[in-house]
Amino acid sequence: MEFKKLLKYSLLGIIFIATACSNNSSSESVDKVYKIATLQLVKHEALDKSYQGFVDYLDSKGLKYEMDYQNAAGEQSACATIADKFMNDNPDLIYAIATPAAQSVYAVDENIPIIASAVTDPASSGLCDTNENPNGILTAASDLTPVSAQFDLMLELIPTVKNVGILYCSAEANSKIQGDMAKKAATDRNLNAKVYTVVSSSDIQTVVESMVMEVDCIYVPTDNTISASFDTVAEIANANNIPTIVGEEGMVKKGGYATYGINYYELGKVAGEMAYDVLVNGENPANMPVRYLDAEKCERYINSETADILGLSK
Repeated sequence: MEFKKLLKYSLLGIIFIATACSNNSSSESVDKVYKIATLQLVKHEALDKSYQGFVDYLDSKGLKYEMDYQNAAGEQSACATIADKFMNDNPDLIYAIATPAAQSVYAVDENIPIIASAVTDPASSGLCDTNENPNGILTAASDLTPVSAQFDLMLELIPTVKNVGILYCSAEANSKIQGDMAKKAATDRNLNAKVYTVVSSSDIQTVVESMVMEVDCIYVPTDNTISASFDTVAEIANANNIPTIVGEEGMVKKGGYATYGINYYELGKVAGEMAYDVLVNGENPANMPVRYLDAEKCERYINSETADILGLSK
């Protein structure tokens, strides 16, 4: 009888200790303050929204974290310098916004998990083995833009269009991918397409001034260099009565005519969910497929003032 009591109390003690350890572990997880480092390529509306959506998602989950936010102002060399800083700081996770930012941190990192966003095709950009099976330290929320739907919108709003100029920065891998998609979309719709590229923002004015003499519509994908200086594109195009169909809402707000595009705030929330899974739930980026925004999260935007200037539908 005494032995049975002793066994009973011993088992209770073990259960109590196990429960206490479990509670302590849970408490430590809840109380931990994570170190997150963010590298954003350049400041413009789409990327800013991707950052805000990321932060808002983490805040909605009650995650405790210290954020080291760095903006490279569109300079690749600055991206590399910031990436080196992050390696020395050894954060728990890196959030990279835009392909050049992701490429910079990926190039110098071997162990710190990276979640990227505003990256069109991570695999083609050399950031992972495949988008379905990254098999490395990086995975992403892709901003693959609905190019085909944007060309359908172009024909709906500008049914007389024949010659389309495709404008992007040749230094951005994601833009080249979208440029090729745009050429195919144009060909599939029996449109004449000509590609125009810039190397930096200083080329934009000269290139666009030549474009408006040769095309009757300009298409711009989700290109960071062009987006950051899109007011220059819009000013020249609108003054010459050339409509612009663009990759995202921010360019519409800067004077572009229309888009059917990605909601970058929602994209940032997807990236935030992925980061939470890595930090709190122990997920490994190597086993996390690249995620894409649901089609219903894409939205149609038309700049009514630009429509009035061009005499087109709102």
